[in-house]
Amino acid sequence: MTALNPVAVLKGIFHPPPTPGVLGVFAHLDATVEAIGRLKAGGYQDCTVYSPIPRHELEDALAQRVSPVRMITLIGGIAGCAIGAWLTLYMSYDWPIVVGGKPVGSVPPYVVIMFEMTILFGALTTILGILFNALFAARRLGTVAWDPRFTNDKFGIFVPCEPKAAAAVEQLLRASGAEEVRRA
Repeated sequence: MTALNPVAVLKGIFHPPPTPGVLGVFAHLDATVEAIGRLKAGGYQDCTVYSPIPRHELEDALAQRVSPVRMITLIGGIAGCAIGAWLTLYMSYDWPIVVGGKPVGSVPPYVVIMFEMTILFGALTTILGILFNALFAARRLGTVAWDPRFTNDKFGIFVPCEPKAAAAVEQLLRASGAEEVRRA
């Protein structure tokens, strides 16, 4: 009987093998956007783009789908509000205390608890959604190439491709104005 090594299991989950591909380094935003357009026209839809600052031009050029985390947060918030309403109303009918002739199941006093439960459940499901989204993305994509210059002043595009298609991707990135192109 073989014992499972938890370190090896976690390493396999969070550090998948490197993804083969081509990494291009760009000095200007316009050249990066042009390269994304050429890559999409060439049939390379799945690429990772690095930027030192958030730029809407890159988001528009990539046209990626919206993260599912915001929907997970909404569902968690709605569930929290419903659970807060159910909890307070259930407790008030289970242990009725009539104060000042007000109805037992009066909603206004319970709005604060419903709000707090909405925030609590929304925050917790957001954290879980981010963790699961990152975990599944890491398992799907593998480890992609990166350069520390992308956090300072350079833009980068990593295109996952097989070694036989790497020459065409290198040529496409160079034609778009890449300062440096290397295989990863």
